[in-house]
Amino acid sequence: MPILFLALSAHRIDRDQGTLFSPALLVSDFGPKITIKIVEGLREDILAGKLKSGSEIKDALKRSVLELLTEKGDKTELQLGFRKPAVIMIVGVNGGGKTTSLGKLAHKLKKEGVKVLMAAGDTFRAAATDQLVIWAERSGSEIVVAEVEKAKASSVLSQAVKRGKEQGFDVVLCDTSGRLHTNYSLMEELIACKKAVGKVVAGAPNEVLLVLDGTTGLNMLPQAREFNEVVGITGLILTKLDGSARGGCVVSVVHELGIPVKFVGVGEGLEDLQPFVAEAFIDAIFS
Repeated sequence: MPILFLALSAHRIDRDQGTLFSPALLVSDFGPKITIKIVEGLREDILAGKLKSGSEIKDALKRSVLELLTEKGDKTELQLGFRKPAVIMIVGVNGGGKTTSLGKLAHKLKKEGVKVLMAAGDTFRAAATDQLVIWAERSGSEIVVAEVEKAKASSVLSQAVKRGKEQGFDVVLCDTSGRLHTNYSLMEELIACKKAVGKVVAGAPNEVLLVLDGTTGLNMLPQAREFNEVVGITGLILTKLDGSARGGCVVSVVHELGIPVKFVGVGEGLEDLQPFVAEAFIDAIFS
């Protein structure tokens, strides 16, 4: 097995450090497939004597991961285009941190002088609108909520984008209901939401950001596959990295789907949504 081979080779090179590298990838949720790819890429240099110590192997390992993250996922800035309002949809499974991420993103944009309108498109979860109203107050943003109980999410988002267009907002941030990626009917609703905003502003949404819980582990990849197939994900927000979660599986998502990570969530505060920096992320994984 290549993983075992590198561990044994590294053990001969550096007894204290080398044996930790492959397990470090697995413990950080990289998964066996991407771990084998990384390890096989380093094996030749180890055998050729180009990497002679544990520290050299570790540096080469970090460079390999960086290459995987940047080769297909280098567009980490929001792509908002020239039409106003730009529309950003936030999607993901229940409990991943969608609404919280949207609130933090609103705060970040407001600090940059952007006129932000929120849309409470999570019409399934009872407390979702109340939660988003609180985030609107905290970030100083305006918000559109459902006018009637059990309103269709697509209707709420359409109304919000219309208001954004009429009143000169720069960005409309659209919350959506959390859903399992295996729930067909709810995933169909996302398609309706995307079509609804596109009818108001041509080319909208500008971004469809998938929120991935950093504690999810290897389940990130099937989630990302399904959401991408349904609505076309343009970027990732990796949340809950303030605890023990390493979030290494996101490397597999970026490599397989070519979707860049745009932000990471490192806490519950307003300032705790940070732009993704690949080098800093890798340093944290191998800290």
